[in-house]
Amino acid sequence: MPVEFLGIAATNNGSETTPRSGGSFDKDYTIRLARAHEEHGWDRVLFAYGSGSPEPASAAAYLAAKLDKLQILLAHRPNVSYPTFAAKTFATLDQISDGRLTVHFITGGTDHEQQREGDYLTKDQRYSRTREYIQIVKKAWLRREAFDHDGEHYHFKDFVSDVFPVQQPRPNVSFGGSSPAAYEAGGAEADIFCLWGEPLAETAQQIESVKQAAKNAGRTDVPKIQVAFRPIIAPTEELAWEKAYRTLDRIEARKANGPLSRRHSLTNPENTGSQRLLAVAERGERFDRALWTPTAKATGGAGNSNALVGTPETVAQALLDYYDLGVDILSARGYDLLDDAIDFGRYVIPLVREEVAKRDRAKAA
Repeated sequence: MPVEFLGIAATNNGSETTPRSGGSFDKDYTIRLARAHEEHGWDRVLFAYGSGSPEPASAAAYLAAKLDKLQILLAHRPNVSYPTFAAKTFATLDQISDGRLTVHFITGGTDHEQQREGDYLTKDQRYSRTREYIQIVKKAWLRREAFDHDGEHYHFKDFVSDVFPVQQPRPNVSFGGSSPAAYEAGGAEADIFCLWGEPLAETAQQIESVKQAAKNAGRTDVPKIQVAFRPIIAPTEELAWEKAYRTLDRIEARKANGPLSRRHSLTNPENTGSQRLLAVAERGERFDRALWTPTAKATGGAGNSNALVGTPETVAQALLDYYDLGVDILSARGYDLLDDAIDFGRYVIPLVREEVAKRDRAKAA
């Protein structure tokens, strides 16, 4: 089964190691980074969401109008718009991109970040809302007749859209999380379930939790699994580890000059995913073939923050270990967004694709 690669669609060149050099929405950099992904073997890029960040659907439309092949994963928080409006926005973007859109629904990991945009629901209430929201969006994509909705969070009458996605029957829905509530909601509604990179044993457990949740929801299929890492590669193992420790030093230096992000606390994170990453880091720095945890510890387990360190061959083999667990989509972004996207595309992606194709041929035989 072919493997897919997801990169990042940043709108500026800032990262945990480097302050951005210009404004938050640098149009030239946005296209330059996206084109580097498109030209070096990546399948799609993620437009992330932050309360003060550039609006991702608009940035994604800008990219879609400039590039012809690269697919788009659009992050969306249900608290920021009504689901009928969101369904039209997504359908329009799918039209602009000629069917290259997947939507990633974010429930929200911290109360403080959610409250910046007026969302005061509890975590459990947010999961309930997200699940209802996804159901409405799917229906709006599919229904050609007007319909009413009377739910826990949304109420409307006689809605029908006049714009529909290019993709039939609809674009894919992506969802992430590491709590029982996340497994339940995503297992029921998602086409793709997203995890942050943990050791192989923990990742296998999470995959089983997602599969069980899908079964409990009455599904006969299961979501594809996506896992995310921060690759740190170099021509030799020694150089790769030197680069890894330099990267960690640069993160610590940035922290000394102020917070890395307004979205996430460096200590005592509220969301289960970050808590899991920090718990793994407390157990040790290195796991399995190449997983390295100090980058997660230094950033408070903020999002995708565990690294894979080594030569391209080592990192490719580590990614294949996750593929063998049942991971369908491999998400990666470096700390130098542009150069690392090019290097990973040149030196790692071909190795993984070649080995996956070889395994597929062996299975077919």
